[in-house]
Amino acid sequence: MVVTSIKLDDELKGRIQQLADNRRRSAHWIMREAIAEYVEREEKKLAYHQEALQAWSGYQKTGLHVTAEQADTWLADLEAGKDVEPPECHN
Repeated sequence: MVVTSIKLDDELKGRIQQLADNRRRSAHWIMREAIAEYVEREEKKLAYHQEALQAWSGYQKTGLHVTAEQADTWLADLEAGKDVEPPECHN
C-alpha cells in the first residue's frame, strides 16, 4: 500500500472528522471510501462515454439505427411486462 498525503483545508477536515465520528470510523476510512467511490463513478462515466463514441462511429459507418418512436414503443412494451425483442436496426 502506498502512502499519499493530501492537503485539506480546516473546514473540509472538520467535516470529514464529523462524518467519521458519526459513523464510528476513522477519518482515514472515510477518505479512502470517498476516493474509491469517486474513482469507480468516474471510470463508469468514462466507459459510458467511450461506448457512446463507438456507437456514434458505428452509426456514421453504417447508417443503421432505430427511431426514437421505435425505441419508445419497445421500452413501453418491456415496461408493460411484454417479452419483446428490440427493434431491428435499419437505414
